Amino acid sequence: MASTDTAGPDLAGLEAGLDALDAVPDRRVSWRQVLLRKVLPPVTAVVLVLAVWKLLVVAGVTDDYKLPDPSAVWGSLRELWLNGTLFDIIWTSVSRGLLGFVAALVIGTPLGLVVARVPFVRAALGPVLSGLQSLPSVAWVPAAVIWLGITDAAMYTVILLGAVPSIANGLVSGIDQVPPLYLRAGRTLGATGARGARFVLLPAALPGYIAGLKQGWAFSWRSLMAAELIASSPDLGLGLGQYLENARTDSDMPGVLLGILLILFVGIAIDLAVFSPLERRVLRTRGLAAR
Repeated sequence: MASTDTAGPDLAGLEAGLDALDAVPDRRVSWRQVLLRKVLPPVTAVVLVLAVWKLLVVAGVTDDYKLPDPSAVWGSLRELWLNGTLFDIIWTSVSRGLLGFVAALVIGTPLGLVVARVPFVRAALGPVLSGLQSLPSVAWVPAAVIWLGITDAAMYTVILLGAVPSIANGLVSGIDQVPPLYLRAGRTLGATGARGARFVLLPAALPGYIAGLKQGWAFSWRSLMAAELIASSPDLGLGLGQYLENARTDSDMPGVLLGILLILFVGIAIDLAVFSPLERRVLRTRGLAAR
């Protein structure tokens, strides 16, 4: 009788411990912690870069036309702002890049799903997708210009050829990491075919899929900048790539550095505004990140 009484509290304690392991602590992050962890480090890094840049200019390590003062770059930015062309230049490239990325998403998602689930298609297209992903996007620009001329269609073609393989491979990688038990459980509940892909495969593969989307956006943006740099034309409007090329043609080093900084800023801003929150939300739903 005594042993039974002793086993009861032990079993209850074991169950309580297992429940505690399963429970995800609700760790709310304060605004102060956000500022210290998310805002302060990049701001500090930017300040340090500007300080080193200024010191190099003051020390005269090279000619001014090669490394202009940060104030000269600021002057170029201010000139674009006063002329009212800054946001037009940025939006020309951003709108083109986002539209191309959405098109790559529509094509790359079903392609990745088919490659991941059909062995013959995977054997045929898997190496091709990997090869296309490793091919520099700039290599497609001459071919796209010959095929389609210096037009928006050529720009979108370069974006698609750069982004679709990354999105498809990201989804394939995510699906490969889905435990087979999930698929068997889905089939038992009647989730087969398209229903299984929608309600089992895609949700389970979401972390890898989002990683593919982030990489797909990076390839979209890089592909677009390469296309705008090489295939610049007044008919396409003045985007960031063409602004950078115009500054190079004019030997305007402050403009060149400003173009580089704007391209970098847009890429980081899109990632922080779209993909990072989406990734954090997925991780939180899986108990892998603080709320």
